[in-house]
Amino acid sequence: MRLHPKRVTGSLAVLLLGTGVTAFGVAPLAPDAADLPVRQVLEAVQTVPTETQGEILGDFRFKLFRTESTRSADTAESLLRRLNINDAAGAAFLRSDAQARLALAGRAGRNVTVEATDNNQLLKLTVRWGTEDETRFTRLVIERAEGNTFTSRLETAPYTRSTQLAGGTIRTSLFAATDDAGVPDAVALQIAEIFSGDIDFHRALRKGDRFSVVYETLEADGEAIRTGRVLSAEFVNGGKALQAMWFDDPAAAGLSSAVASKGGYYTLDGQSLRRAYLASPMEFSRVSSGFKMRFHPILQTWRAHLGVDYAAPTGTAVRAVGDGVVEFAGVQGGFGNVVFVRHRNNHTTVYAHLSRIGVQKGQAVSQGQNLGAVGATGWATGPHLHFEFRVNGQHQDPMTIAKLNETVPLSAAAQPLFRQLAGQSRQQLLAAANMAQTRTE
Repeated sequence: MRLHPKRVTGSLAVLLLGTGVTAFGVAPLAPDAADLPVRQVLEAVQTVPTETQGEILGDFRFKLFRTESTRSADTAESLLRRLNINDAAGAAFLRSDAQARLALAGRAGRNVTVEATDNNQLLKLTVRWGTEDETRFTRLVIERAEGNTFTSRLETAPYTRSTQLAGGTIRTSLFAATDDAGVPDAVALQIAEIFSGDIDFHRALRKGDRFSVVYETLEADGEAIRTGRVLSAEFVNGGKALQAMWFDDPAAAGLSSAVASKGGYYTLDGQSLRRAYLASPMEFSRVSSGFKMRFHPILQTWRAHLGVDYAAPTGTAVRAVGDGVVEFAGVQGGFGNVVFVRHRNNHTTVYAHLSRIGVQKGQAVSQGQNLGAVGATGWATGPHLHFEFRVNGQHQDPMTIAKLNETVPLSAAAQPLFRQLAGQSRQQLLAAANMAQTRTE
């Protein structure tokens, strides 16, 4: 200060001035709200005369929407009655239109949606149903044109796919458990098929076994029409957990491009569950007689039973357990209606006592293809399928062959994508298991 008195004095002045400006900057600028004057504003509201309101409401028309499922015994009148439609002209059109008759007569389970006036007159009726095409559904649309005239048109449209998660615990049977969990029977059949090589669903199920499943639902215009494919599943049998996931590996080794493009099921560590032969020639049935010595019900003697008998109702679909060529299709002695299929490596499968045959000699068949239906032709005391597996002409136990045949490995090129999808499947299956546990609690 002694050396530079003027500089120090100037610096102090600037500092004090800045502090003052800062203090002034943070001081409130608006007046206190409590000191502001209060002003009341009144405004008259002009109401619409009640007569005008009544006229507007009288001119208003609304539409009603209802949904039903068709029944095999439905008539045009009974269907419209369930939909609360009272329209003689609409019923007459349903009876006379060829497309409407084809879509509705005797067709049970088809989804029907109607659009109607507030006095229950038909404006539009839409029928939806699935076909063998798993990508598109068929839609019949009937619309009121003018007065009492109607038009109809037939359309196809793609499904919308949604994913469902579910799980349950076995108390008595697989189907009882899936019913309790609200899982369609078609999904239960797929679960049994996926794990049939490792679990005997006829005899090995135990009380307390658990399942979790992720599957597709195919929807048409927002309405569920059919069940799609099981995307992933887990089954805990006797404490042993088995998991599977659907994966499309076009480069799968050892398969033709036609078969490979269909995809298949793999364990979550990449082992294919697709085998050269299916475990059973039917989706789900009861083994009534195994590969062993038995007392023949017709010949009344003890003799070797060289195949496996599956008890099932007449008409149950019978499928080829593996790719091959039909060697014989017709009637043969005690077999009755029978189909022989020749496979590679001198393997032959036999499907006997059929009520009908759906293939012919020389025809190429693929694994899972329908060959005919269960019956009681030939030496049979009741409807069942007699199934044989022969290797170089020698009878073998089909149950043993199904477990021994080799699986198809996952290609190296597909493994990165597979690992990513397997991680997602694990999370979904865990979520499904947690949902089942929460529902039980």
